[in-house]
Amino acid sequence: MMISPWWSLPNAERYALQYADGRQTYITELNRGEIKNGSILRLTTSPDQEAERLYSGIQSNNVDVKTDSLKKLASLSQDVTFAQEFINRNGLKRIFYIVEEGNDTGEILAHTLKAFMELMEHDFVSWETLSATFIKKIVSYVNMNAMDASVQQLSMSILENMVPSSRVLFELVKKEVTVDRLLTHLQVMNAQLQLKAMALLIALLLAATDAERRDMMEYLREKNIRQFIHKNIIHSSEPLGDEMAHYLYVLQSVSLNLHERRMRTSMDPYSQEQRELLQSLRQAAFESESDAPAGTFSTERRRSLCAKEFRKLGFMNNSNPAEDLRRAPPGLLALDNMVYFSRHTPSAYSRFVLENSSREDKHECPFARSSIQLTLILCEILHVGEPCSETAQAFYPMFFGQDHFFEELFCICIQLVNKTWKEMRATQEDFDKVLQVVREQITRTLSLKPTSLELFKTRVNVLNYSEILKLRQTERLHQEETLAVPVLELRERLKPELLELIRQQRLLRLCEGTLFRKISSRRRQDKLWYCRLSPNHKVLHYGDVEEGVQSPPIESLPEKIPVADMKALLVGKECPHTKEKSSGKQNK
Repeated sequence: MMISPWWSLPNAERYALQYADGRQTYITELNRGEIKNGSILRLTTSPDQEAERLYSGIQSNNVDVKTDSLKKLASLSQDVTFAQEFINRNGLKRIFYIVEEGNDTGEILAHTLKAFMELMEHDFVSWETLSATFIKKIVSYVNMNAMDASVQQLSMSILENMVPSSRVLFELVKKEVTVDRLLTHLQVMNAQLQLKAMALLIALLLAATDAERRDMMEYLREKNIRQFIHKNIIHSSEPLGDEMAHYLYVLQSVSLNLHERRMRTSMDPYSQEQRELLQSLRQAAFESESDAPAGTFSTERRRSLCAKEFRKLGFMNNSNPAEDLRRAPPGLLALDNMVYFSRHTPSAYSRFVLENSSREDKHECPFARSSIQLTLILCEILHVGEPCSETAQAFYPMFFGQDHFFEELFCICIQLVNKTWKEMRATQEDFDKVLQVVREQITRTLSLKPTSLELFKTRVNVLNYSEILKLRQTERLHQEETLAVPVLELRERLKPELLELIRQQRLLRLCEGTLFRKISSRRRQDKLWYCRLSPNHKVLHYGDVEEGVQSPPIESLPEKIPVADMKALLVGKECPHTKEKSSGKQNK
């Protein structure tokens, strides 16, 4: 771009053009074609000259010069061209020196850590190349009591990015930053510090092995972190942000997935422990003649009595009930739930079993068979055993309001099965229909996001079979109305006009644009970007924006993609950021 001769500038290579607003990206041969009419550019020193100047500035003995240089470095390091120039000058080594050898705190240290984070975002340098000294220094900032909050936030962000990079870094961070320390940060009143502490905790949980994750979750339970989250984060006076909602979703998902191992494990008929659990169900339900002292009955008579009692419990294979639990999922998780129900709500358990024992055979609700199927339904509804979504924010507030959430939910729902069974006057042939209704009762109630299990229990019991029938009838009538011949004919006549109206509305919405959160290979980041369609509908404009920006003008969005160049639209699991998590530029 030959503009330096116009202004008679000597040494043209020392100058460059830069966007005057937005991220102030440098114009290069690679991106010059993306300049839009009306873009405001400014002439400034070239990236290599600026990198050289700041490289010297951050080594200055003058505190003001050093501070200003680090502040400018943190800002310019977002630009890939500048970042490459600075790194090529061994600039990261100088940053390491400031952190490792210096005694700087406050503003200087905050700018240094911010610059480091921005430089590492470009993936020119591996996180695994960081020295143990540097890492321990970062850890020390997190562990200090008297430390600037902005420094601690940046330090936790750095550690959060390290953790998924390698097993070695995970183990180092896990060893140096205790869960207790993270919980201390999580319980402060500073919302940003709280958020970064939660982000680091989630990163550690996701990078851990199954055994480590189980131990960490047990420790969190002992420290009553669930109660703190429920009271001080979910029910805080401040609205819950998208990032915190995502982290709570992940924490819920990780916790529920602790049940996966039992869910996928079939019952072993040769396991003494498992056989004793199975027998405990029978013993808790009946004052059994089969448990009389040895010699009272013959072995055959004792076996016959046990089989009769297991049949009353609702096992399909009453002579060998372990066979009912061979199916996995739900596997041993169903047995765990039945035992939990019998031990923690013994009166409800006895009432369920004895009530059905007194009914006619065809009308009795089979406890064991219902429990096995209900456990499977709950696993499907709560996505037990499924990997965490990168973007989901849908957590259940009541999950954090209750210890042993899955088991307690089962206790409520198995009693719901019995209640619905009676309301439907069901027989054994209606088993699948009853469980379909129960699934619908649970999913409809969960969609209301009850804040406690007690509220869930109240609402799910109000939503009885007759209410489900009314809802189904209403939905069916609505569907029949929409499928009536006159309606279909009218729809066909109006379809072209409606489609055009929808098309115009969609285009208008695209022109208004939408704010997105960046998702990098190292999970959610606190950066935002905005995308909108040009008024002539030919180009998508996008670019990074600051928090709080509602609708940036199209001129402030430096990047663009011609619509004509688009080959396909990818959604869901086909999106690049779900396939190539190592990429740092998924927002494109």
